[in-house]
Parts: sequence; C-alpha cells; structure tokens
Amino acid sequence: MSTSSLHVAILAGGISHERDVSLRSGRRVADALTRVGVEVEVIDPGADVISRLRASSPDVVWPVLHGASGEDGALYALLRAAHLPYVGSKPGAARFAWNKGTSKVLAKRAGLQTPDSIVLPNSIFKELGPETVIAGISDGLQFPAVVKPLEGGSAQGVSFVEALEDFPQALVTALTYGDTVLIERRIVGREVMVGVVDTGDGLRALPAVEVVPRSGVFDYAARYNAGETTYFAPARLDEATAARTAETALVAARTIGLRDLARVDMIIDEDDVPWFIEADSIPGLTETSLLPLGIEAAGLSLGEVYSAIARVAAERGSEAYGHASSGEAPAVAAPADAAERNADESVVDAD
Repeated sequence: MSTSSLHVAILAGGISHERDVSLRSGRRVADALTRVGVEVEVIDPGADVISRLRASSPDVVWPVLHGASGEDGALYALLRAAHLPYVGSKPGAARFAWNKGTSKVLAKRAGLQTPDSIVLPNSIFKELGPETVIAGISDGLQFPAVVKPLEGGSAQGVSFVEALEDFPQALVTALTYGDTVLIERRIVGREVMVGVVDTGDGLRALPAVEVVPRSGVFDYAARYNAGETTYFAPARLDEATAARTAETALVAARTIGLRDLARVDMIIDEDDVPWFIEADSIPGLTETSLLPLGIEAAGLSLGEVYSAIARVAAERGSEAYGHASSGEAPAVAAPADAAERNADESVVDAD
C-alpha cells in the first residue's frame, strides 16, 4: 500500500479533561500526514462515530483521544468489535498502561527500577477518614512523595508532597480526576521521556527527550504552554546512560504489550539509573509534545514516520476479537486488594 493511496481517519477531541490536547494532537498528525500525500479526515467522535467510520471506509483509524475512553482501551475494543483497523495497542495493553499501578507491577516484574508506591481508593478515605489513612501509611512514606490519580494523563491532578501536612490537599487534587490515587516516592533527577515507534521493523526507541520546566514541575501548563519548558532533544545523557534509557523504554513497552507508537516516562537519578514512572499508549502529538521531538531528534520526518506507522496498522488489518495468541500479550498481575493494588496479583489477559 503506497502512501499516496492511504486513507486515514483521525479521531480527535472527545469529552475527557484532555479534549483540547487531543484536538491539537489530531491537527498536528493530520498536517504531517497531508504533507506526505496521505488522504486524511479528522473526526470528533460522538454517538455516530462507528457509522461515520463505516461510511468513510478508511484504510485505518488513528485515535488520538487522550484521557479516559481513548487511552483506557475501551475505544480500541469498540474498533476491534466493529472490524475497523486502527493505530494503537490491543485493548488490554492500553488498560495496563492507563492504570499506573498495573504498569508499575509489570515494569518491576521485568526487572526495571520503579519507585515504591501504594494505591488507595477514595472509598477507604470515606470509610476510615483521611486522618486515619494518612496516619496509617505515614511510617512507610518517604519524602518527597508524589500523589497522582491512578488513571489519567497530561499530569492532571499530580502534586508533589514535601511533608505529611501537605497530603490532604494533594489527595483532594488527585481525587478530582479519579476515584483512586497512587502515592509513590519521588525520584529526584533528570526527567526524560522516550518515544517508541514501529515503522515496519518492530518497536524501536527514539532519542530520549529531557524536560526542564521553568517552575520545576512538568505539569499541564509546562507541557502545553510554549516557553514554560526547555527541551533537550536528544537528552543530555552520556552514551551508556542513553543506551540504558532506550533499553528501559523498550522493555517497558514490550512488557506492557504496547505497539505502533507509545511513550515511556522515566527519571534518571544521580547514579544515572533510569526509573520507570509510567507509560502512555496514546502520547501527546502536539507542537510541544515529546514524541514528535524525539522523531525530529532522530533526524526523521514526522510525516514519513506517521505514514509508516499508519501503513503498518492498515496492513495488519482488522483483528478478530478474542484472546491473544501465545506471545502477543503479557501475563500481568492485576490488583487483588484495593489498598495494595500494585502488590498482590492474579493473572489476566492483555487482549
């Protein structure tokens, strides 16, 4: 299938907290594909999205719907059930990445470093009271700490906690964006993100991108407002550390089961050890996003890379819905207890 004959339907917008970011990502992907001769249409999905896609009959659907329903695997499951080829991971792998506790379990099982953490649902705070819960976990907490929604993106709802008295407000902020929070030790070091893409020869790591936000925190404003962050692409890493960082990204992506394109976020500590923080199955693709910067740092064209990714997905075709065959999806430990969701596991399927 030649690039000029490729017809891509981009899904962008939606109704999540990250709608604006999704629209910006969709426009950027559409512009890059159009520049290399791909036929593109951008659809803001609603109740008629499947009928519109069937009427349009694209070679492949490219969802760039950030936030819930886009990144939690539900949309992928719907597209598979409708026999529509799409760019992106299998539904189960997307769910694993969306749930930060689960992705950390997978990373740890694969031998990667990831900060110690605890996952707590809002129900435990309601039942026992926040003071009791905070007192109960205080002895095991290491400061500084990070409090974030268990599920979500674009750093929304994330707080950095320096002392015990900062926890109540951090919890309120995180629970604004979801019903469960993840509390983890903050690793101090250089913040880097590594994009992974498959342009036809399997996943490969792009050069790491280092972020240095003016505020010291790579939050929503620092990610999407021009001038708020200095980017180093490639990151300021020596050759050995860059190689370890790239390998960490690939191991994480393959272990979670991600494909086509994704991003792995890490912190490089003072000993040059990369720590896995989280993975994103639908990374931002805006003008200030990290994966496009990695593509450009590799000396590649956004349009050529995006069209190759779309072609790989189109040639894969629609997939029969069912269980993954051996080797296609990781066996993962799913949380068995809400208060220690990333510790006790039972096997689930990533398909």
